[in-house]
Amino acid sequence: MTQKIIGMLGGMSWASSAEYYRLVNEGVRDRLGGLHSARCLMWSFDFDDIAVLQRADRWDDAAALMIEAAQRLERGGADFLIICTNTMHKAYPQLQAAVDVPLLHIADPTAACIKAAGLRRVGLLGTAFTMEQDFYKGRLADEHGLDVLVPDAGDRATVHRIIYDELVQGRIEAASRAACRGVIERLVAAGAEAIILGCTELVLLVTPEDSPVPLFDTTGLHAAAAVELALV
Repeated sequence: MTQKIIGMLGGMSWASSAEYYRLVNEGVRDRLGGLHSARCLMWSFDFDDIAVLQRADRWDDAAALMIEAAQRLERGGADFLIICTNTMHKAYPQLQAAVDVPLLHIADPTAACIKAAGLRRVGLLGTAFTMEQDFYKGRLADEHGLDVLVPDAGDRATVHRIIYDELVQGRIEAASRAACRGVIERLVAAGAEAIILGCTELVLLVTPEDSPVPLFDTTGLHAAAAVELALV
């Protein structure tokens, strides 16, 4: 079988990009056996360059960096692209318009798995940008018919802090795991039938044992969908 080349926009953060790299290679090995691994290219950002622009609300400038990287991957031979982070899917429309190869949106395989499980009302955890802005919630609702709940303002601030001050720096804190459990419990009390780990670092902290309802790990689901597309 000839594999397609996966172009990975990573480094946002490197911690979750390392998970992506592991997962796509394990996925190809499991499918093809033997010594097989993924044919892939990764552009790894210096995340501080992106984070500074996020904080300054300079999303067009961040998108311009993403477009440059995506076009480099396309010129390098990538057959399709994935953005290895949820938040920067805010730039998805600009990126897809700027390249000729497909861009696999992280929300689509996530929503497909949620619907296949017969669920509709979901709680969303992620960065404040992902939880508060419409670029992600809107796709889940408008294109997939999901009812998306987000934490209250205090809980959103807590999750955002944990992501940027700890997880992207490779820190895993027991107190933060307990805090996320509380956020999940409050979303479930509000009616969430499942929880989307809508930040690619959250899987490093939160496990199925931390939630009374099913967790949908966007990192794993996105990587699995990339493997599937690469082997079609």
